[in-house]
Amino acid sequence: MENVIQVLANLATLIFVISSMLALGLSLTIQQILDPLKDVNLVARALLANFVLVPLLAFLLKTVIPLDASLGIGLMLLATAAGAPFLPKLAQAAKADVAFSVGLMVLLMVVTVVYVPVVLPLLLPGVSVNPLDIARSLIILMLMPLAIGLVVKARYEDIAASLQPSMAQASSLSLLAVFVLMLVLNFETMIGAIGSGAIITAIVFILISLAIAYGLGPSSTTRPVLGLGTAQRNIAAAMVVATGNFSDDPNVLTMILVGALLMLVILMPIAGEMGKQTLAPR
Repeated sequence: MENVIQVLANLATLIFVISSMLALGLSLTIQQILDPLKDVNLVARALLANFVLVPLLAFLLKTVIPLDASLGIGLMLLATAAGAPFLPKLAQAAKADVAFSVGLMVLLMVVTVVYVPVVLPLLLPGVSVNPLDIARSLIILMLMPLAIGLVVKARYEDIAASLQPSMAQASSLSLLAVFVLMLVLNFETMIGAIGSGAIITAIVFILISLAIAYGLGPSSTTRPVLGLGTAQRNIAAAMVVATGNFSDDPNVLTMILVGALLMLVILMPIAGEMGKQTLAPR
C-alpha cells in the first residue's frame, strides 16, 4: 500500500510541477518575467537572503538546538537549495506579483545549480555534488514546460488563453493531492521525528527565513514574494544531493521530508493571510 501511495505522490508532484509551469508560461510573457530582475538591488537582496543568510541561519540552528548530526546535514541541504516550484502558487495565494515570483524562481534555480556543488563540500566535507544531476531535473520538469508555455503564449495567444485555465486547475488539484499524499506517506516519519528536535528546528527555520527575506524586500509588492520564495526551499535539489550521498542514512532524508511537509503546512496559510491583507484596503 505504501508503494502505491508513493507512486501516486510522485505522480501528483510531477503533474503539479509541469501543469504549474505550463499555466504560468501560458499567462505571462518573457518581458514580464525579466523586468523585475533588472532591479540590481532587488536581485542582490534575494541572493543575500537565499545563499548567505539562510545557510547561516541553518548553521546556527543546528549548533544551538541539540540535533542529531544527520538531521543537521538534512537541514543544511535544505538551506543551500533554493528556487522551489511552489513559489508561484504561493505568490498567487498571497495576491502578490506572480511574474516576479517566476523570475525569482528561475534565478534561484540557476544559482542553486552552481552554488550547491561549490558550497556544500565546504560546509559538509566528504559530500560530492554533480551539478548536472540537479540541473537535469530542474530543466526537464520546470524550465522546459515554462518555455513551452511562453512560446505558445507569444505565438498562439488564443490557444494559450483556452489552455491556461485547465492547466491552472490541474495545478491546484494536484497540489491538494500532493499535500494529502505527503501527509499520509510521511505520517510515521513525522511521528518518529517528535522528540528529535527536527520538527521544532524546521518550524523555526521556516519562520525566521520568511521574516528575514520579508524584511529585506524593498517594497510592499516584492516583500511577500521574497519572503515566501526564501522560506520555501528547493526540495528536489536537496533530495538529489541526499540520495546521492546519504542514501544509507535515513535521518538526512527525514529532515528533508519533515521540512518539505511543514513548508506546505505553514507557508500556504501564511500566503493566504497575506492575500487577505492585500485585498483588505480595497
